[in-house]
Amino acid sequence: MKPGGEPFAARLHGFAVAIQRPQRALVAWRRRDLERAPHWVLLTTRGRRTGKPREVLLPCARANGRLLVISTYARRAAWLRNIEACRAVKITSGGKNVDASAEIVDDLAGKHALIEELPFVPLAPWLFVQKLARGPLKPVVLPWLRRWVANRPVVLIESRNDAPGRRISVEP
Repeated sequence: MKPGGEPFAARLHGFAVAIQRPQRALVAWRRRDLERAPHWVLLTTRGRRTGKPREVLLPCARANGRLLVISTYARRAAWLRNIEACRAVKITSGGKNVDASAEIVDDLAGKHALIEELPFVPLAPWLFVQKLARGPLKPVVLPWLRRWVANRPVVLIESRNDAPGRRISVEP
């Protein structure tokens, strides 16, 4: 992988596009559980061309009222390009929709600071893996994450209003 180049996974973006319908069916079937899952987020962006709401299921890290996602497919991900056009998003948090603002972080030092604060394994968004990533496996996870984010945008999402019950909930 060349510094500043596109990650190999970006070339696999066609696979993600191909499974959109099954993913939407899975979300519809398990929506209630996914809305409350601590390491998944249903992110709703505004379509950059149509202006219509677009929803995607993504692995994430949550802490201190903030949420972190990493674009596996780099700039090819439609949800990321939608955020570039409009930073206002909605996310699910504790079963509620929360208005939020998304910031794309491309600066390597900024990305490293965020993953140090919110380490997670985007390829395995299950509670026990994430607890290990933030605990005993943190010395192994952080070097891997530093390489993972080198050519990928990191997105920091924060709620736009801090009204009670409207903040991004933290994992259990």
